[in-house]
Amino acid sequence: MEKYISVKELEDAALEKLPKNARDYYKSGATDEHTLAENRRSFQRLRILPRCLVGVEKFNLGTKVLGYEVSMPVGISPSAMQRMAHPDGELANVKAAQAERVIYTLSTIATSSIEEVAEAAPDAIKWFQLYIYNDREVTRELVTRAEKAGFKAIVLTVDTPLFGLRRADVRNKFTLPSHLKLANFEGHLSTKIHATGNGSGLNEYVNNLFDKSLTWKDIKWLKSITKLPIVAKGILRGDDAVKAVEAGCSGILVSNHGARQLDGVPTTIEALPEIVEAVKNYNVEVYLDGGVMTGTDVYKALALGAKMVFVGRPALWGLAVGGQAGVQKMLSIFRTELEYTLQIAGTPIVADITKDMVRHEFTYSKL
Repeated sequence: MEKYISVKELEDAALEKLPKNARDYYKSGATDEHTLAENRRSFQRLRILPRCLVGVEKFNLGTKVLGYEVSMPVGISPSAMQRMAHPDGELANVKAAQAERVIYTLSTIATSSIEEVAEAAPDAIKWFQLYIYNDREVTRELVTRAEKAGFKAIVLTVDTPLFGLRRADVRNKFTLPSHLKLANFEGHLSTKIHATGNGSGLNEYVNNLFDKSLTWKDIKWLKSITKLPIVAKGILRGDDAVKAVEAGCSGILVSNHGARQLDGVPTTIEALPEIVEAVKNYNVEVYLDGGVMTGTDVYKALALGAKMVFVGRPALWGLAVGGQAGVQKMLSIFRTELEYTLQIAGTPIVADITKDMVRHEFTYSKL
């Protein structure tokens, strides 16, 4: 692992190693993938304005999220079917999160079960990402199991009445490899990701099983079956953020689903300021994922109001390259880059990072 010194290097190595079906699934975006590219470019358009001579000998990356102490404001986003990347899949990922003392989020459509993940890393701060199925009893059971297993929050994905058009998956007629299953389910729900037509088996699975009728009123039902805080994942509008909070959500995860849902939407760092402003008078935390590849990306998101930044693909790249050690290497890269950024920027603790620490590049193009 020592030879990798950037997340981009881990990505390049992972893409060389992964089989085509998994590689294309993990890296693809919706249709023409403009938003996928812009997720990265938007961070590059922001400039950091360092403060000088402020004294940084007592720097500290630690912060608190939903009441829990974490070692740095970087966590792991949910991503599906991680055993396609490495035989240990989600278990290696959550063990890395436990070792590095960051949050791990488990996908509903994981290849390791809620209980397996809980047993593998009992001391990790674990969140459970939830899709609501047409069969509400299926959903209720997932939530109950997550709560019983010690997960600390439910991350409700709100941007997925159906999965977006990912052309690579359509071309590949994406299916879950035959030796794997969706481990949170039994029977046909665990093995149903098999293409039967001319498209992606995953899209067929979602179209048949996910509840398209969901509205903000359904948050009330979800709150009635769990005491865990609910984080709404997939919000890109300020008014939707307000609706989520008023419905009872404790957190907002600004996300465009890794640019995998609808091409042409705002990037997450573009959407973040509007959402932070919209909920500033509410008791709610705002997080971000999408396009984050460096410690400076994390810093920029924190400056624009994110409490925590989550990474999805970088964890998959580390997982593919080296299992648990690879994910820990990815997290250590972010940690090192963030440590350097905080000190050189003159903001030695996370609370020092304020909106005036960044400006958009257009500010300077006018000079």
